[in-house]
Amino acid sequence: MSGVQSSSVPPGAQEYGGDEISALVLDPGYSSVRAGFAGEDVPKSVVPSHYGTIGPLDSPEVKYIFGDNSIHTPLPNLHIHNPMSKDGTVEDWDTATKLWEYAITSRLTNFKASNPAMNGLNDPPENGGNVEADIEASGEGEKPLEDNPLLMTETGWNSGKSRERSIEVAMENWGCPAFWLARNGVCVAFAGGKASALVVDVGVMRSPLAGNFISQQLRILFSTSNPQIPLIPHYLVASKTPVDAGAPAVATYRQFDTSIHDSFRRLEEERVLQEFKESVVQVWQGPGRLNSGQQGTTNEEVVKSWPGRPFEMPDGWNQVFGGERFRVSEGMWDAKMALTDPENPAPPQSQTIPALIQASLAAVDVDIRPHLLANVVITGGTSLLYGFTDRLNSELTQMFPGPRVRLSAPGNTAERRFASWIGGSILGSLGAFHQMWVSKKEYEEHGAGIVEKRCK
Repeated sequence: MSGVQSSSVPPGAQEYGGDEISALVLDPGYSSVRAGFAGEDVPKSVVPSHYGTIGPLDSPEVKYIFGDNSIHTPLPNLHIHNPMSKDGTVEDWDTATKLWEYAITSRLTNFKASNPAMNGLNDPPENGGNVEADIEASGEGEKPLEDNPLLMTETGWNSGKSRERSIEVAMENWGCPAFWLARNGVCVAFAGGKASALVVDVGVMRSPLAGNFISQQLRILFSTSNPQIPLIPHYLVASKTPVDAGAPAVATYRQFDTSIHDSFRRLEEERVLQEFKESVVQVWQGPGRLNSGQQGTTNEEVVKSWPGRPFEMPDGWNQVFGGERFRVSEGMWDAKMALTDPENPAPPQSQTIPALIQASLAAVDVDIRPHLLANVVITGGTSLLYGFTDRLNSELTQMFPGPRVRLSAPGNTAERRFASWIGGSILGSLGAFHQMWVSKKEYEEHGAGIVEKRCK
């Protein structure tokens, strides 16, 4: 009789080929932090990278708020931040450490949080609470991951100092007995069953034409439409009345005693834009570009005759979107088609997806290119846009007509979004890989610099 495995219980030793090890995999990114046990199919803990603070950041009484539910509650003086930069590297290490620890200790519940006076995950003591008693209760010298090796992912352009800081956090703050730092691209290739591959990761970072680009294009579309399309987040709507398509919204809006910070509203607007992207936005599948065509008719004019897709805003305003749903994504392929305004000029053509792929292939030996084109792995949330895979195949076939182009794009949403974590899970569960860990003893002997020598 099989039982349901708790998220706080690591997989059995048999899943590691007899090696008794409970390795953890941590995959931090700009959008979310993924954590779980090596050997599992999906991360058990997925926490937003955005977090909230109440009070001045330089004050010892500042309150940190982590978690999907907490940061979406409109609270007085709540400010939203992100410890990661949009290129996937850490900007605020102190907060990033707290966020990652929260992702592990809050969801993988058999772990214990570190010293409550040091990790920032607890509210300040009220009415003269005895912090020293809390410290004693937590156990002297206890570390949250002292029994678990940690495999952590990183971007391919991570700096040497950031890599050293990663192992310092794992060894010093969390007490990990072993550590490994793996490149995102390598992990994605592993998740796709490839020893080597051309990885096309379309997330929310690095290139200006990633997920945030689609959000920016939608904001321009909404603001330049006639009449303007209202972008009202969910938290502002108390009640609404159904209206006809294109008619003004009839809704009752919430009033707050204190003003809500702009950073919170922007975060909530992004949630609405995410819903719009998932249900409406579409990629022109090809062949050719959206502004090209045959017999004097462009593809953009053709898609206008196709059935539209409806969308309703949180306040009840609704509309059926036709050709414009293709236009907001076309800038990823053709910079000239990007929507612009004074604050958001057109991106450079060199940053479009076809140009980036062409530049990547130009950087490798010509004999390797056919192999890479036959092993193209697609990952990232933005790659889930309807028609994305077909368009990429069309673009690659047009740019490289000789070699055979084969795309690997999992249809499962979780596999596409969490490919980096899944690859790390596979890597960390291999019996042969256990000989490669950087041990605590090696770290103490050689210092943080060992990560540059070992994790390449």
